Amino acid sequence: MKKRFLSGLLTAVLVASTLVGCGGSQSTKSNGSDAGSQEAKELDGEITFWHSFTQGPRLEVIQKAADNFMQENPKVKINIETFSWGDFYTKWTTGLASGNVPDMSTALPSHVVEMMDSEAIIPVDDLIDDIGRDRFAKTALSEGEKDGKCYSIPLYSHAQVMWYRKDLLEAANLEVPKTWDEFATAAKALTKDGVYGCSFPCGSNDLMATRFLNFYVRSAGGSLLTDDLKANLTSKEAIDGINFWLDIYKNCSPKDSVNYAVLDQANLYYQGKTAFDFNSGFQISGVKTNSPDLIDQISCAPLPKIKADDPDYGAETSNIPMVVWANSKHPEICKAFMKTLYDTDTYTDFLAATPVGMLPAITGISDTEKYKSNETIQKFASEEKTIEDAVQRGTAIGFEHGPSVQAGLLTSQGIIEGMFQDIITNGTDVKAAAKAAEDKLNEIFASVQ
Repeated sequence: MKKRFLSGLLTAVLVASTLVGCGGSQSTKSNGSDAGSQEAKELDGEITFWHSFTQGPRLEVIQKAADNFMQENPKVKINIETFSWGDFYTKWTTGLASGNVPDMSTALPSHVVEMMDSEAIIPVDDLIDDIGRDRFAKTALSEGEKDGKCYSIPLYSHAQVMWYRKDLLEAANLEVPKTWDEFATAAKALTKDGVYGCSFPCGSNDLMATRFLNFYVRSAGGSLLTDDLKANLTSKEAIDGINFWLDIYKNCSPKDSVNYAVLDQANLYYQGKTAFDFNSGFQISGVKTNSPDLIDQISCAPLPKIKADDPDYGAETSNIPMVVWANSKHPEICKAFMKTLYDTDTYTDFLAATPVGMLPAITGISDTEKYKSNETIQKFASEEKTIEDAVQRGTAIGFEHGPSVQAGLLTSQGIIEGMFQDIITNGTDVKAAAKAAEDKLNEIFASVQ
């Protein structure tokens, strides 16, 4: 299975991007030992930690934690390297065969299923038990579970919701949209005076168009995957969703958004140039940094529905985990360092680097005075509750069928993004483009089965 997966995975990566090399050193596979018992031993060795916390405050908290850990364990050295999520995916998939991977890293849930299938990471049940298994949500742990073992540990959670500008809606005498039709009407009405109603991003090096299409399809009771894990882009729900977002692009979006990635998209909202956007609580810190005069004018609501009386749903929850790589010579150091990140003070400081953007993945934090005293947490308590509700209702994209390699490839290959670009740029028929993208995804899926 492993060799077949690696061959198929590298083929799939070639579809989406040019292969690049990465640094690192090869080491022997080790499963480590009990995380708790390691504290009684003197830790000795050097590890590399790859993470995707590119924003300054989060990066600084992680570096401080590493510095403290090395001070307390003078024979340990932790090398930290930071990559965007897109670059990280390319780094580990291309470096896997040669062993050019880190000792520990953050990941996305969709990455973890690919890592497990390629036997690239080791179980961390001992660490989870040491921290307290009952402190983690079962659904979050299940995203990294295979054959009864957990291969990832959730670090924080967030979910996608609809962000809007209160002042713009009020000036136009519009209510907060509850349905997609209401959303489209409001977005079109607010596209004026240098403001776009909503940008629709479909850059091929990111998952944004997949994310937006998934919102609509999930709200209609559908899925981008079938029950037997085939691509599902030609269903009525998917075709309706494609046409919906094409309409938004035509009438409410900057034309350059055909090439937008996540940061391009977010920056428009941060800078007050869009009335609506879809994101997590990270929007708060982005607006506060870029347009502090607008901080009182932003809020969020649940994702729109097809009909107002449809049941509430969650389209995308992200439980961002950490993993220990099988190539690591020092899994005991990785696990010991990971454990310190959950110490109450350190963990609260980490979450406070992006308050409301990162919600606790463990119990016993959100009810502490230190957590509750954060000014942003207090100011955006209602928005935090909206996101918490969405976290409970949603899954990672495609994980409504359970964790799968297919769900990971659905978001990592840029196929849906390329489909939208083909329709927008070349005028390709919607159903023909959807069928071609569906076939391409199923071909990739078949290569890893």
